[in-house]
Amino acid sequence: MKAKSYYINTYGCQMNVHESEKMGGILSDRGFIQADSIEEANIIIYNTCCVRNTAETKVFGHLGRAKKLKELNKDIKIILCGCMSQQEGEAQNIIKKYPFIDIIIGTHNIMMLGDYLDKTKFIEVWKEAKIDREIDIKPRRERSVNAWINIMYGCNNFCSYCIVPFVRGRERSRGANEILDEIKNVLDNGYNEITLLGQNVNSYKYEDIDFKSLLEKIRDIKGKFRLKFLSSHPKDLSLDVIKIISETDNFSKNIHLPIQAGSDRILLLMNRGYMIKDYLNKVDIMKKFMPDLGLSTDIMVGFPSETEEEFLDTMNLINQVKFDNIFSFIYNRRSGTVADKMSGQISREIKIDRIQRLIKKQNEIGGQKAKECVDKKFEVLVEFQKGNKCIGKTDNGKPVSFESEDNVFNKFVDIKIIETKNTGLIGKPI
Repeated sequence: MKAKSYYINTYGCQMNVHESEKMGGILSDRGFIQADSIEEANIIIYNTCCVRNTAETKVFGHLGRAKKLKELNKDIKIILCGCMSQQEGEAQNIIKKYPFIDIIIGTHNIMMLGDYLDKTKFIEVWKEAKIDREIDIKPRRERSVNAWINIMYGCNNFCSYCIVPFVRGRERSRGANEILDEIKNVLDNGYNEITLLGQNVNSYKYEDIDFKSLLEKIRDIKGKFRLKFLSSHPKDLSLDVIKIISETDNFSKNIHLPIQAGSDRILLLMNRGYMIKDYLNKVDIMKKFMPDLGLSTDIMVGFPSETEEEFLDTMNLINQVKFDNIFSFIYNRRSGTVADKMSGQISREIKIDRIQRLIKKQNEIGGQKAKECVDKKFEVLVEFQKGNKCIGKTDNGKPVSFESEDNVFNKFVDIKIIETKNTGLIGKPI
C-alpha cells in the first residue's frame, strides 16, 4: 500500500468526473498520491450519482469490496459523497446500512474534503451551496486531451423526472474572468480541447455577462484549440449563440441538444418547456448555419403513461432529424420528483422493448451517416494512441480510427475517410 494514497470511484455524468478531479486536487495538495488500484489506497472515495438508477445500484454493489478491505486494515478511510448522499435523509440511511463508511458529505461541500480527513463517523451535508468555496479548488486533471471546466452549477428547470435541482441546488454561475483564466491555464498546460460544463450552459449569467458574451470572450483567446460545452437546453439555445458557434473556427460544430421524447404531451408532462416544433425549428436553424453539424441528443423511453403511439412519435422524430448520436435511457423512478407520483407507470418489459427498438433504428441511421463520410476529409483531434493505433474525433464529433507511425496524440491531424465499421469511421492521414 502506498503511503498517503487515494482512489476515487466516479459514477454518473461529466460533472461528477470533474468533481473527482477537484477532490484529487485537494488530496494532492495535502501530500496524497493517486493509487493505481483500490487495494493500494489509504483513502477510498465513492463519488456517487442518483440521477439514474443504474449508477446508484453500482455504488451499492461496489461498497462490498471496500468493506472487505476495511476488515483487513481498519486504518483505511472510506468516504461517500455526491448526489446520492445529498438526497433528504439518505446519508443517515446509508450509514445505518453501511456502518463501515467513515465520512459522508454532499455535493455542496466536497471542497471541504481536506478539512474532514481526520474525522471518523462523520456526516455533513450542506443544504445550500457556497459558490465562493466551490470554485476555489485546483483540480488534478488526468493527462489527456480534454479539460473540463465548470461555468455554472445547479439547475432551475425542475423537469418532472429529474432529481438534479434537489441535489445540486439552484443555478449559480462562476465569474467570467475566473473561467477565462482557467481556460488560458489549461491551454498553457497543453490541453487542446476544453469542455464547458453546466446543467444548462445556456442559462449562464454572471453580472451583465450571459452565455453569448462569455463565448465572445473565449473567441478572443489566441491559439488553436477546440471548445465544446455540455449541456444545452432546447428552450434556451439562442440564435446568437448558434451564430457565434458557426462563425468561430475554435468552436466545435458538435452540439448536444436533449429532446427526451417525440410527443408534445409527454414533453408537457416532463415540464421541458418546449414543443416538438420548437425543437425542430432550432435544428433547422443550426443546420442552416452549420451544414456539417454533428447533433446528438438524449431520449428517455417509458415515461409514465407513454403510449405505443407516442413512442412511435419518438421513432419518427429520430428518423426525421437523423441524429449523429443518441444517448438513450429507460425512465427510472426517482423519489422526490413529480414523475414518481404519476399514474401510468410503464412495465420494465415494455421499456426494454422500446429502447431496443430505438437503439436498432439509431444504429441504422448512424451506419448510413457514416457511409456518407467516405472519401471526405476531416480534421481530427487525436484522443488515444497506442503504437500505431489512433482514435480521435472530428470537429463535428464523429469518431475516427486510423494508423500513424508518428506521435500524434493530442494533435490535430488531417484525415481522409476510406471505409466504415458499423457507425465508426476508418481513415488515413493525408
